[in-house]
Amino acid sequence: MKYVVTINEREYQVEIMEEGRVNIDGTELTVDYQSVSGQPIYSLIVNGHSYEAFVSPNQNEWQVMLHGNLYEVRVEDERERRLRAAAVGSGKEHAEFNLKAPMPGLVVAIPVSEGQEVKKGEVLVILESMKMQNELKSPKAGTVGAIRVNVGTSVEQKQVLLTVE
Repeated sequence: MKYVVTINEREYQVEIMEEGRVNIDGTELTVDYQSVSGQPIYSLIVNGHSYEAFVSPNQNEWQVMLHGNLYEVRVEDERERRLRAAAVGSGKEHAEFNLKAPMPGLVVAIPVSEGQEVKKGEVLVILESMKMQNELKSPKAGTVGAIRVNVGTSVEQKQVLLTVE
């Protein structure tokens, strides 16, 4: 099956083939993945290299935390892509973004304040989970709206932490 995967505004052509093989932009990879204990944590083995990723749905996209970086990922098959292209003026660039916790954890820092202008990639919240500190970064430039948590708050997966307008 063929998909178009968009990560941080860059598109990749992905074809899922049989026997754990995936073709990404013409490069074939051997991939194996499993959910860890039914949690949104995935153990990945790509061409013999091991990775751990936190994956959770976020509106029409997926949030993927890998190596402490948060990625907004959109996956579309060819039909979905044509439908989206036919939609007029989605206005996504101007839409409010809700930063949600990709996993349960403890808020250890919020280096921004309400009304502050932020750049794409700027750290919004530092979340500790499984003894690791994860920097949750802004996927777009904008203004910090409502901050819905405080330092020291325990949060659940998918809980909205703050908004960027």
